Amino acid sequence: MIAPATPFRVVMAQLNFLVGDIAGNTDKIIAAALAARDRLQADLIVFPELALTGYPPEDLLLRPGFIAQVEPALQRLRQAMPGIAAVIGCPNRTSAGLRNAAVLLDDGAIQATYCKQLLPNYSVFDEKRYFIAGTEPGIATVKGVRVGMTVCEDAWQPDPMAQATQAGAQLLVNLNASPYHAGKGNQRLDVLRQRVAENGVPIVYVNLLGGQDELVFDGGSMVVGADGTLIQRAPFFAEGLYPVDFQHTETGLVPVQGPIAAEPGLEEGIYQALVLGVRDYVQKNGFPGVVLGLSGGIDSALTLAIAVDALGAERVEAVSMPSRYTADMSNTDAELEANALGVNYYTLPIEPTFQAFLQVLQPVFAGLPPGIAEENIQARCRGVLLMAISNKTGKMVLTTGNKSETAVGYSTLYGDMAGGFAPIKDVLKTMVYRLSAYRNSLSPVIPQRVIDRPPSAELRPDQTDQDSLPPYDVLDAILHGYVEQDRSVEELIAAGFDRATVERVARLVIVNEYKRRQAAPGVRITPRAFGRDRRYPITSGFRR
Repeated sequence: MIAPATPFRVVMAQLNFLVGDIAGNTDKIIAAALAARDRLQADLIVFPELALTGYPPEDLLLRPGFIAQVEPALQRLRQAMPGIAAVIGCPNRTSAGLRNAAVLLDDGAIQATYCKQLLPNYSVFDEKRYFIAGTEPGIATVKGVRVGMTVCEDAWQPDPMAQATQAGAQLLVNLNASPYHAGKGNQRLDVLRQRVAENGVPIVYVNLLGGQDELVFDGGSMVVGADGTLIQRAPFFAEGLYPVDFQHTETGLVPVQGPIAAEPGLEEGIYQALVLGVRDYVQKNGFPGVVLGLSGGIDSALTLAIAVDALGAERVEAVSMPSRYTADMSNTDAELEANALGVNYYTLPIEPTFQAFLQVLQPVFAGLPPGIAEENIQARCRGVLLMAISNKTGKMVLTTGNKSETAVGYSTLYGDMAGGFAPIKDVLKTMVYRLSAYRNSLSPVIPQRVIDRPPSAELRPDQTDQDSLPPYDVLDAILHGYVEQDRSVEELIAAGFDRATVERVARLVIVNEYKRRQAAPGVRITPRAFGRDRRYPITSGFRR
């Protein structure tokens, strides 16, 4: 018997939710469902994983008062969304424990509840801390279509989707909170193609959008046909409701070809992730804007461009804080960057503050040669000024350090590390150059001289970064292996790197863990970022 010929329309709700705001997220779900029903004439709308609470809610899930808000919110949804079916991600409290669930509501009734079977506990994921796994498929019939629900990790292994197909699902929907890292979009597509090859059933994959602390969720929701064809893909880094139509045929439910958004190129994708991460961190935490130190170097120039693209020039302030060692070209280039981006710009020389510190410390420093202490005092003078501006205006300080510096401790605690958010914390220095070139390809805002000149902290005469560090192309290659791939010192030496250089870099990474623990959070763009991904002890005898 052939199923009814009436087309079946599904809307992928690729939306940006606020973690912990159950009431606000409920309002957003209702508004989206009603728009899907009335404007898009949808039969079914599918929301991301844990849309009701936002993702990841982390230890909010351990608070009984937080979980107690879920059931009343579901009741609101049941009453406010007649005439359309919806699959909503939410926690589900059972007698056995808390579960990560997908609930299918249809015209005021809960038709099915599915509990996530595969709970990821690696990288940035810690779901076994909060949830117990489900074991049964979740199937419900919507307008004659048997819909099987799965949640995120369930798509990355065969069993949950196979179980749903064996239970009669004609369409699989997969609710996701899949965080961005470079190249992730095509990895997801490859996984979905494996699942449809095993099951012969189309998949609607709906991913979360938005920044949440270090994580960025990039969207890219998609539909894959039963033959593995990519039928439709929503834009990356864009919030919206994206409808897809299905036709009933003798061979099953077949999606109708729709628009396919291209996955951004490497630099474009990283840049968009950084912009979204900064925007949401500032917006969701209620800051009126940001302030940052603008040195005339490439890191602060790129950070300024990201901030302006995220928030608008009117919400960004840049401060030049020259010292006795600051080159004239640095002052000139900083002003050019600020003018090109149209931000409020101040020059606050730190020499009087620096001298005051030296005078106070003179009894202790007397007879001792100048060195790193004097360099760090300059950085801390700048940190004090930026934090004072932050306290006075309410604007949050953005730090400008990159991953290469963060890895080896080439930064000053309570100095250039002082601030609330670190946009390029997970960006190696070589990628900073590539991102700067990409941003200039859109409109030239970073002077070419800033990209071309040797980088310097300008804390002593004629200083360059390469006085203290290996060349960045060498350093970053070692860091990629040692930090991002967990390769050993001996493996890197065998790969052709100089032994003394590798051993020195590894030592610097290890001994600077204490600094990284005190650093501001920053946007994650790699699978091995400092913080959520890479958790090493500060006190350790390991040295290789």
